Amino acid sequence: MHRRFFLSATAAGAISVLTARYARAAGESFEVTRTEAEWRAMLSDLEYAVMREEATERAFTSPLDKQYGAGLYHCRGCDLPLYSSAYKFDSGTGWPSFFQGLPDAIGTKTDRKLLFMRRTECHCRRCGSHLGHIFDDGPRPTGKRHCINGVSLVFKPA
Repeated sequence: MHRRFFLSATAAGAISVLTARYARAAGESFEVTRTEAEWRAMLSDLEYAVMREEATERAFTSPLDKQYGAGLYHCRGCDLPLYSSAYKFDSGTGWPSFFQGLPDAIGTKTDRKLLFMRRTECHCRRCGSHLGHIFDDGPRPTGKRHCINGVSLVFKPA
């Protein structure tokens, strides 16, 4: 019984990962598009894994987590301004966190990669690069926490 459950859960997880990976290529179009080779040439292995394959960087590894200077956080993939430093807060999670994005900068979709869990994935609306996830445990005024992979961002001081 346990082996059958394990095999079923493993198969379901693999199917959901493959579905999520190919759904972006098949169903969404973005203003900025590049071939896989072009993305690989401009991004490090970690940046590619996070931004193009929806991986997650390790917590507390991004220097942007503790960056609190005034400025804007841009998409590493297409340079679109995504977040203002005025929206940043210390969530204690180990990833840069914001209570909102800039107007018309962030796209979202439902993420079902983790079994029995639905999350809101966020990405750059212009190039589709994966940024992180949005949770409902943030501060006022929105109550949202955009939990963002620092490797997806470039900070530009004011």
